[in-house]
Amino acid sequence: MNQTTADRIMVDLRAQDPISQAGVASQLRARPEVRLVDRGGTDDAQVVVMVVDVVDEVALRVLRQIQRTSTARGVLVTTQIDEQQLVSAAECGFVGVVRRAEATPERLVQVIGAVARGEGYVPADLLGSLLEQVGRLQGEVLGPRGINFNGLSAREIEVLRLVAEGYDTADIALKLAYSERTIKNVLHAVMTRLNLRNRSHAVAYALRQGLI
Repeated sequence: MNQTTADRIMVDLRAQDPISQAGVASQLRARPEVRLVDRGGTDDAQVVVMVVDVVDEVALRVLRQIQRTSTARGVLVTTQIDEQQLVSAAECGFVGVVRRAEATPERLVQVIGAVARGEGYVPADLLGSLLEQVGRLQGEVLGPRGINFNGLSAREIEVLRLVAEGYDTADIALKLAYSERTIKNVLHAVMTRLNLRNRSHAVAYALRQGLI
């Protein structure tokens, strides 16, 4: 099925060296699913593809700079990466990772498409160890402090659940055996920390995250 220009994913391709830039560009230009954008032009990229050899501090500085200056989600193509580097890349908005050895045109387009749809992609061998780290973090660090991996405590989630059910501050305070001031402080803390505008926005966030 042919794809029109409007259907193509706009991709901003960057690399640490000109040979990698030219090589990946030649692969992507032949694909009808994507269109490379000119960084000096007016087109807005949906996905940034960054090609590096290793995810060292120099590469991470570049990823952070991209995060500060672009709203596009990121795909990282790299020769070497471990679990900690994977987490660091994700913190910079690079949620698709492809090793160079596996970076065929088909795989690149597959990952670019997934990232453009709001999904992610991680090499299978890294995913298992990453999930083990997440489990240890929740069980050994966050859990004992009464915090979930999403950054909300059990009390904060319960307050949001009751707000979603239509209870006002006084009713929530009565149900949870807290003062009204405490409930107001809990809601204020959640909205401030997560940059939420009001109670409705807080409830919408909790629903999207599957918390309530």
